[in-house]
Amino acid sequence: MRLKNKVAIITGSARGMGRVFALRFAREGAKLTICDVLDCEPVAKEIEAIGGQVLALRTDVTSEKDTAEMAKKTVDRFARIDILVNNAAAVGGIEIPDFMKPPEQIVAKDWDRILAVNVKGLFLCCKAVIPYMKKQGKGKIVNIASTTGFSGLPLFLHYSTSKGGVITMTRGLATTLGDFNINVNAVAPGLVMTEAMQAAFSEEMAKQVVETKQLLKRSIQPEDIAGAVVFLASDEADMITGQTLAVNAGEYLH
Repeated sequence: MRLKNKVAIITGSARGMGRVFALRFAREGAKLTICDVLDCEPVAKEIEAIGGQVLALRTDVTSEKDTAEMAKKTVDRFARIDILVNNAAAVGGIEIPDFMKPPEQIVAKDWDRILAVNVKGLFLCCKAVIPYMKKQGKGKIVNIASTTGFSGLPLFLHYSTSKGGVITMTRGLATTLGDFNINVNAVAPGLVMTEAMQAAFSEEMAKQVVETKQLLKRSIQPEDIAGAVVFLASDEADMITGQTLAVNAGEYLH
């Protein structure tokens, strides 16, 4: 088990990639705090069913109070924080499904929501756990970025801008925290058809990405991303920091 007895927080873990990450971490031996604005209890039960130790929290990553409590409750339960996986993200506006639109048609509410969750939320989660990691003298932070943060994406400016911010923040945090033996890296997935992405992309669009843009002609699965996240969270990646690992089947060569 690559993460045996490590204590990990995974945000956005009620569904999609976060759920897959949480189950994979549990199988790798980690003790988990899973958190989301949605109910994490069903995932917690799945983890307990395979023998894992888990704390499930309702956490809004855009709230400084919530993220501070997330870190404190984790330490109260498990005595330390070894790993933070910043997976929580917003894809589109809450009320407007057709959020893929030209820049001049993006409304400020949608822009603010995506930047708040994807950039501010990631910052607040890091801010909450860093003091504990500094005290321990070690820690791993893995941020979930996106291939769109490198390439941009037509009609998706708010999302690709936020993920570019994740990549830049990863570098800045790594530069700041290296003296404290805290590794900060990112994983940049290509198109993974989670529940959130199914609301944005049709199956036909996803098929087109695979056939015309990816070098490897098969769909990327959440488990493919989980493998990269586990690696960067493990002791095997102790000498890797400030890097962004693209898991995109060759859609964009980084």
